[in-house]
This record gives sequence, structure tokens and C-alpha cells, in this order.
Amino acid sequence: MAKVMLRESEGIVYFYFAKKDMEETIESLEFDSEEMWGGNTKLSNGETWWIKPGVKKLPKEEVCKKIAE
Repeated sequence: MAKVMLRESEGIVYFYFAKKDMEETIESLEFDSEEMWGGNTKLSNGETWWIKPGVKKLPKEEVCKKIAE
């Protein structure tokens, strides 16, 4: 599990993992609505992370889990 920062700018959602100084954009989400946002998430570098589904409220700090590279 890793603590990441999620923020949105001009319709693009950024995923920042400070421990690795890695900032990527979110390319796709399992759940992508205002009421249910998150799940399996594909990043621009090809990695897949899991974000706990919930209401989309950005920016926020979230504990996420890396699923695949």
C-alpha cells in the first residue's frame, strides 16, 4: 500500500507517488462517475493501481495498492 496524492487540472487527473517522485496521469478507471470513482486504475506509464472506490472529491490523499506493472 502506498500513500499517493490525486489532483485534477483541466480535466486531467494526476497521480503523484512522493516516495518515488513519480507523477503520472490516469488513463482509465474502473468506476468513473462523480458518485463512484476509483477501482482498478491504469496510469500513463502502464502500471495498474487500485484506488478505493468512492465519491470523486479531488484533490485528496489516498492509500492505494499497486496491482501490476
